Amino acid sequence: MKSTMEISDGLAEEVKAYMAQEGVTFRSLVERGPIELLRAGQAPTPFNLREASVGGRGLQAAFREANWDGIRDAAYAGRGS
Repeated sequence: MKSTMEISDGLAEEVKAYMAQEGVTFRSLVERGPIELLRAGQAPTPFNLREASVGGRGLQAAFREANWDGIRDAAYAGRGS
């Protein structure tokens, strides 16, 4: 499709400088805008964490009721923390 577009002089100068710096065409810039807008409206693919459990019976008894600060402090005990 061919079309005529009018943009401000300041924006035109920025676009020209960007095209020269990046080595891209005006057409590629004009096409990139709608593509990014359309993709931004799509829901991202949800992340699924793979199962990576190891054998065992959960937390040691001393840590079953501990908060994260207590667990972290125990993990770094004697290591300069």
